[in-house]
Amino acid sequence: MTTTTLSPTVVERPKRSAFAWAVSDTITVTRRNLITLFRLPQMLIFSLVQPVIFVLMFRYVFGGAIRVPGVSYVNYLMPGVFAQTVAFGAIQTGIGLAEDLHKGLIERFRSLPMARSAVLSGRTLADLTRNVFVMFLMVAIGYLVGFRVQTGIFGLLGGMAVMLFFGFSLTWIFAIIGLSTTNAETAQAASFPILAPLVFASSAFVAVASMPGWLQGFAKHQPLSVAIDATRSLMLGGYYSSPGKVLASLAWSVGIIAVFAPLAVRKYRRAA
Repeated sequence: MTTTTLSPTVVERPKRSAFAWAVSDTITVTRRNLITLFRLPQMLIFSLVQPVIFVLMFRYVFGGAIRVPGVSYVNYLMPGVFAQTVAFGAIQTGIGLAEDLHKGLIERFRSLPMARSAVLSGRTLADLTRNVFVMFLMVAIGYLVGFRVQTGIFGLLGGMAVMLFFGFSLTWIFAIIGLSTTNAETAQAASFPILAPLVFASSAFVAVASMPGWLQGFAKHQPLSVAIDATRSLMLGGYYSSPGKVLASLAWSVGIIAVFAPLAVRKYRRAA
């Protein structure tokens, strides 16, 4: 009797360049994360709760006591709230990666014939897409409380683009934190001490000139303040017009991605 041995069938991916496969894999992972997001709409709702509370609190509770030069306080406030929204939204990247790592999903991704960078790129792009949606909602809420763009639709879109790009750069920092922690709760706890000084020691809610002298240098030049000032320049113009701030914000964002994206990919390879 003859014994026939069946060898396992190896399914090979179609021939493409490594870059083409990296793009395809990134799109697939992005789609997976967006499907997860839309199946849990409460995540979007909770992403909006905190910035809405800050808008209402600073607009109607503290707004009467805070004076800023050149514009009404609500117009000064909203670019700061946009920055707060994308900055705290970036934490979700780390939380999501920590959760995937804890559940073993990252390990399953590593067993697939896919680009190593796709898991991180897909996560950050999905969170960027979420931030776009949340930003448009925050603009609508801002208009309800009196916010008005002074430079037209292109100023509005330009300011949003600068802020979203900066938020995208921050996601790479928090991706490293998520991959360095054991679970989502730890990732969130580790992220807040990093983000809180950037948000609250900035030009988001008050003029830097009102701060103590020893704090003003940091508050003026740190990347979140630069992104906020760039957004004010594009949306408000006039007293706050500063093309140099726009270029500086873009340089910060590119620099952060150039430094932290490779570090995040390296950490992913080691963590999974």
